[in-house]
Amino acid sequence: MDLELSGKAFIITGGTEGLGLALAQSLISEGAKVAVCGRRADKVAEAAALLGPNALAIQTDVTKTEQLDAFFDQALTSFGRLDGVVNNAGRSAATPLLDSTDEEWREDFELKVIAAVHLIRRAIPELIQSRGAVLNILAVKGKAPDAGSTPTAASRAAGLAMTKALSGELAPHGVRVNAILIGLIKSGQWTRRADAMSMAHDDLYGAIVQHQGIPLGRVGEASEFADLATYLLSARASYLTGVGINLDGGLSPLP
Repeated sequence: MDLELSGKAFIITGGTEGLGLALAQSLISEGAKVAVCGRRADKVAEAAALLGPNALAIQTDVTKTEQLDAFFDQALTSFGRLDGVVNNAGRSAATPLLDSTDEEWREDFELKVIAAVHLIRRAIPELIQSRGAVLNILAVKGKAPDAGSTPTAASRAAGLAMTKALSGELAPHGVRVNAILIGLIKSGQWTRRADAMSMAHDDLYGAIVQHQGIPLGRVGEASEFADLATYLLSARASYLTGVGINLDGGLSPLP
């Protein structure tokens, strides 16, 4: 299937490793150009080498407005167009409310909500011109939060509400806004946790599956995320907007 992405341009925050990097590779394989950003200089350099000449990789802290603006401006200047924005920057932040602090809540919302809103606001004029798409990467806890899952559950729920509200605002302009809600997907944060525990990666994933009771009996692959995200950014998904799709092996009790 031709996804009609050749020559198009995309921005991915948190795109220098893990799921974001897998998506960048998928888009480039379809003939698109991609700008990715991340906080760690070493990961930015690795992504630049891996992705090649059709990509920009820029060290950026998306919670710093001036850095996020500089990243956006450099991508737009380099590509001359923008067809999609992927808000993927995030980290795990789940703790019982009594143990959390106001600062932790502020930091989580700054990273996962405010930064995404700012980038979308900057991108809207370009996306209207290209009839492009916004894709917000969230977590299934945004639909079905567990005890002890704040502030992530709250910030992801806010992201889901924003997705639906913006889809209505931007649909008349031909811009689609969707979300993918992640369950348990293989990523750098899990491999780092396994390494810290001196545990084989597959053993950790097996323990997670057993503990969580994932119906499909396994953890997802980054390539499976990339396939879905690439489709949602493409013209083949032109009648999909305002949806939050669970990618969780059936884990969430809510559709």
